[in-house]
Amino acid sequence: MAKETVKPYDPDSSKKSQVSTMFNKIAPYYDFLNRFLSLGIDTIWRKKAIGQLRDNPPKVVLDVATGTADVALALAGTFRPQRIIGLDISAQMLEIGRQKVSKQNLNEVIELIEGDSENLPFADNTFDAITVAFGVRNFENLEKGLAEMQRVLKGGGKLVVLEFSRPRIFPFKQLFQFYFKNILPVIGRITSKDPRAYSYLYESVQVFPEGIEFLNILSKTGYQSQRCIPLTFGICSIYVAIK
Repeated sequence: MAKETVKPYDPDSSKKSQVSTMFNKIAPYYDFLNRFLSLGIDTIWRKKAIGQLRDNPPKVVLDVATGTADVALALAGTFRPQRIIGLDISAQMLEIGRQKVSKQNLNEVIELIEGDSENLPFADNTFDAITVAFGVRNFENLEKGLAEMQRVLKGGGKLVVLEFSRPRIFPFKQLFQFYFKNILPVIGRITSKDPRAYSYLYESVQVFPEGIEFLNILSKTGYQSQRCIPLTFGICSIYVAIK
């Protein structure tokens, strides 16, 4: 598990409510900053993540921490599933996501709902696959969230998690640390008007249990056949596991 809990604003209050507040604040700038700050690579990472589902295209998918629905829309375009539910704790992010879904005439396929990843409002064994892009790092209780997703995943169903990690190789390790710690928070602060949001991003990545540590947590919460696929010199990683 992470060595400590990093929260966006107040160390003494609920992380869950603070994450919701933070994403509600930055929602209007979120998509732009994702593309700008990652030089567009984030779209490639998402495509690689959902590509892990190609061997058995899912019919019913849950996208946890769906945000503005980028992954849900990519899933719809790639696999044409019968139903995609995107769940997020931020009402403002979801509202932007709904606009994007409507613009692509996918309201019959994609449903976006406000909800808590640690208390999913679904029956056991509901989904063929579950995706989470840059979301598990924000869970208040990581193991509880992973266990909840395992509960609602069908037997043999696949969990795909995309999350930031820390490069280990020179000079990418040093460049990544400098950019994430010094450059990204300044740009995010100026653009989104939230002085903490992108500092929190750096801090939360530093304490996230990545690599083998995260695979061990997946095993502990009931998943099988866990594997980690590093991307872009280890800046982020795809984790794949089976129920």
